[in-house]
Amino acid sequence: MSRYLPNNETGKYILNGHEPVEEPDLFKWAIWLETTDRHVRDSFQGDVRVSTVFLGLDHSFASWERSPPILFETMAFVGDESIGQERYATWDEAEEGHQRMVSKVFKATPILALPDKA
Repeated sequence: MSRYLPNNETGKYILNGHEPVEEPDLFKWAIWLETTDRHVRDSFQGDVRVSTVFLGLDHSFASWERSPPILFETMAFVGDESIGQERYATWDEAEEGHQRMVSKVFKATPILALPDKA
């Protein structure tokens, strides 16, 4: 079996809008990473936080497979404790995953309690 090595062997990426772009230059990549807001979405409810970010590094760790780079991550926290994590290849997948995680970890808040019928 041949080993798949992507063109971007170092796995470094930056965003052009919402599109990941390979950045082989370590210095340019590091400056971009330090000076750019990489948040896709950030949601809070009480002490629960769901944060989705662009990682800047390929986290697929599957160089033997032909798979897209995994560049986005959603994490859920209660206080300082991590309670969930998912990773994605695209901005759109990250937005959808963020919403799934929010739906899963945020408690439903009743807006109106209907009276019981007698």
